Amino acid sequence: MTHYLLAVHGPTEMGEFGNYGSKEEMEKAFADTGAFNDKLRADGYWVFGGGLEPASTATVVDGQAETPVMTDGPYLETKEIIGGFWVIDAPDLDVALKLAAAGSKACGGKVEVRPFAGLA
Repeated sequence: MTHYLLAVHGPTEMGEFGNYGSKEEMEKAFADTGAFNDKLRADGYWVFGGGLEPASTATVVDGQAETPVMTDGPYLETKEIIGGFWVIDAPDLDVALKLAAAGSKACGGKVEVRPFAGLA
């Protein structure tokens, strides 16, 4: 089995209901994502997952010098951010891609799939 990161990408600018058009759409996506999480657990793929606060809450730490430098906000300026993620344990990439497609449908966002280095 290999660990994969399923990273949910979304826009940096969010409205009242995140990247959803209405409260109802947001609530449906949350419910669908909860059901997807339950299925990952039941089927033995779940390692860890979670949603992230907005990128504006980030702090970048550069500890390469003698004194660390801390900067508010995201490191990169971009139109999309990672809004949440799953870490799964899947037998191969094909299974990980199928799970990512189901996760994408549940949360209503694009999902990037990446294997962890050295764990294959």
